Amino acid sequence: MAETVLTALTSFYPLVVSLLGVVLILGITHHFLIGRHDYLSGDKKLPRQVTMLSLTLVGLLVVVLSLPVSESTRNQIIALIGVLLSGVIAFSSTTVVSNLMAGIVLRVNKPFRVGDFVRVNGFAGRVTQMGLLDTEIQSETRELIAFANSLLVSSPVSVVRASGAIISVDLSLGYELHHGLVEKHLLLAAERSKLEEPFVQVTALGDFSVTYRIAGLLKDVKSMLSARSNLHKSVMDCLHEAGIEIVSPSFMNQRPQEPGVQMIPQAKESKSESESSAPEAVVFDKAEQAESQLKSKEAMEKQLSMLKEQLPSVSGEEKAKLKQRIETLTSRLEATEQKQEEKEEP
Repeated sequence: MAETVLTALTSFYPLVVSLLGVVLILGITHHFLIGRHDYLSGDKKLPRQVTMLSLTLVGLLVVVLSLPVSESTRNQIIALIGVLLSGVIAFSSTTVVSNLMAGIVLRVNKPFRVGDFVRVNGFAGRVTQMGLLDTEIQSETRELIAFANSLLVSSPVSVVRASGAIISVDLSLGYELHHGLVEKHLLLAAERSKLEEPFVQVTALGDFSVTYRIAGLLKDVKSMLSARSNLHKSVMDCLHEAGIEIVSPSFMNQRPQEPGVQMIPQAKESKSESESSAPEAVVFDKAEQAESQLKSKEAMEKQLSMLKEQLPSVSGEEKAKLKQRIETLTSRLEATEQKQEEKEEP
């Protein structure tokens, strides 16, 4: 009888050993992947959580294989676990899975990055955050718009190049004005707006007016709003200074006017650049902050990588100083990520 009990207990040894081993490995892995990095955001924790889930499934399989049961029973348990997992995946939201895969595609292809000007489905703004499930854009009205990553992958997305953007203004003038004269003053307006390589196009010939487009290259893409507004102002100033009225050919004013009176406002002194406020500082505040944090983080990561590469080639006191620099830089990097996470929390 005692021998039978001892044999039965002995058969549970593999199960106990495997169970303790799985729990120990999962605990240590969780500590190094997640436990020590509480400051990480949800998006950054997601890959680590997926890794823990995969290891848990592997550990569960190891425990099942060590059960003191017959092979047929063990196979039935494994099949049951497979059916349960398949059911969970089948009944889970396909939207989440598609957004997750789309987020991975965006991170690999990198069609845009934080801080870029983008336009998608009629919405335009600067990218403030790129997550695994959605991407956040700050519009010209300072609104934060979240787009599902699957939408960004399946829809055309226009991205303003960092090397420069074309700023343009459309306006219509009467046929009594020669296009050469109009082009001269429109080019002058573009030069006053500090646009490079300006050009004028005749885009339409209407029944009563001609539609012109003045455009130029803006190198500082962060000031697109200000540049577009300044171009509008310069166009009005240059045409009015030349005695050209920007009104419809069918313009009719019911107020009696003396012959030869032109509807041109008197020029006023414009504010200096220091006095005039830049709307980008208010409109795209979060996008500007996100881009600045990203560049700072990338610079620290690059410097940290260079220091780690130099570490094996030095020794003695120089090696100790290099280790101290690495520890300081690592602490700064972790503090930056923690601050970013605190600001992202509602």
